[in-house]
Amino acid sequence: MNASTATLGRRDAAADAAPAPGAAVFVHGLEVMASIGVHPHEKETRQRVLVDVELNLGDLPPPVDDRLAETIDYQEIAKRVETLAREGHVQLVETLAERIAAWCLNDARVVAVTVRVAKPEALTNAAAAGCVVTRRRP
Repeated sequence: MNASTATLGRRDAAADAAPAPGAAVFVHGLEVMASIGVHPHEKETRQRVLVDVELNLGDLPPPVDDRLAETIDYQEIAKRVETLAREGHVQLVETLAERIAAWCLNDARVVAVTVRVAKPEALTNAAAAGCVVTRRRP
């Protein structure tokens, strides 16, 4: 590989890392109580979980009439996350994140979704532990 090929490869990688143009709707730092975890004590009580959801709406046209129907209602996202968190015990934060992502992708306007689920009390020497999943419409 010569120097120009190496430079071109770096430039392409940088372009791939740039955010795609378009619209996004997000809910960050949503606090929900969930029965989640693999340890016996985690199955006995609910614990605080922090959830971030970011919906990539691609080239959704900008609002014309300044009405909620022209976008995705982030209050509905928050309600659904709370419902999914209360549905029953899950062992893995990844399971909850995947369920949230799948629900978000049910809306045809959503091109991709990123969901972060964090357990702030999971580790004594860390602010939080958890996972991030990104799923795209096929």
